[in-house]
Amino acid sequence: MRAVPFSYIARNLWVRRVTTLLTAGGMALVVYVFATVLMMSEGIRSTLVATGQPDNVMVLRKGANAEINSGIDRGQAQILATLPGIATDALGRPLVSAEPVVLINLAKRSNGKPSNVTVRGTSDLGLQLRPGVRIVEGRMFRPGTSEIVVGRASAAGFAGIDLGASLRFAGREWPIVGRMDSAGSGFDSEIWGDAEQMLQAFRRQAYSIVVFRLAEPGLFEATRGRIEADPRLVLEAKPEVRFYAEQSEALATFINILGLSLAVIFSVGAVVGAMITMFAAVASRIGEIGTLRALGFRRGAVLAAFMAESLLLSALGGVVGLAAASVMQAVDVSTTNFQTFAELAFKFVLTPQIAVQAMVFALAMGVVGGFVPAWRAARMQIVDCLRAA
Repeated sequence: MRAVPFSYIARNLWVRRVTTLLTAGGMALVVYVFATVLMMSEGIRSTLVATGQPDNVMVLRKGANAEINSGIDRGQAQILATLPGIATDALGRPLVSAEPVVLINLAKRSNGKPSNVTVRGTSDLGLQLRPGVRIVEGRMFRPGTSEIVVGRASAAGFAGIDLGASLRFAGREWPIVGRMDSAGSGFDSEIWGDAEQMLQAFRRQAYSIVVFRLAEPGLFEATRGRIEADPRLVLEAKPEVRFYAEQSEALATFINILGLSLAVIFSVGAVVGAMITMFAAVASRIGEIGTLRALGFRRGAVLAAFMAESLLLSALGGVVGLAAASVMQAVDVSTTNFQTFAELAFKFVLTPQIAVQAMVFALAMGVVGGFVPAWRAARMQIVDCLRAA
């Protein structure tokens, strides 16, 4: 079966370029929504997964699904610090950090509305456990003081978080002495201070979590077994990377369901637009269809030609929509994490997998929108086409 030349197919789209651009624009909008939803979901996952270290272990109260509703008393924290297999720092100290985690309410810079910010009590050992966190301005807080350092995203997103200023919470003034950057992880959205000072200020008797680093990653199962076997420890140990990945699931799933539902609804309109465009193309080219058939092109070749036009149209829309979505990677956004109820800053992340999914989605719209008109064109009789011309 002879195929209709590709140049003929492309020329027909160019001849109807206004209609082509309008239809492709509708498809581009749908692809843009589809891609940005996936990019947002991937950005949240990437931010939280990057927060964890592969050789760190997070310990929480058994049954707790977030740091803010966990509790580990001092005795339990001391037992955890003596577990075998824990790595040590250059001074020979076990790399263990017992940390209280609380939420405070601050006004956003953009609109003045209040939102929750995570405040973490930690120490110099806690900083060593997070090698991706760097003090980029000012200095680290001094142990035993009410000094605090703030994450890059917190400083940018909330009013009053400026180097040299003070925040008032938990009945105290907390001078801001440094700004930290964690390369886009969840710590960018936090405020850090001395663990003991945080416990005193918030009148807490228990830590929220204990984080420690294993001397060897292969020791995790044995370490978890010791924790579960000790009747004094009603606690649960998880690899830090897995813990933060779980923190992203609820929010990412919600965004996917809501966003993809909107994309599907919008795609109905785009498919109808493509179908109308292709029906108009068939109606305006009845004589050409008859000529093609008279020249020996079979029904399948005509069907393939019109389907190719529809796919080219949808591919154009897909490329434009994906290009527009890729610009979103330069935008910093924040939202409330359902697991922690705290503000989380993240970036849109475009991966090759998302790009492929967006293009497949665009081409699927082209197939659905173009098949019926293409089938109608292929079923036309030669005599009827030439008579109508």
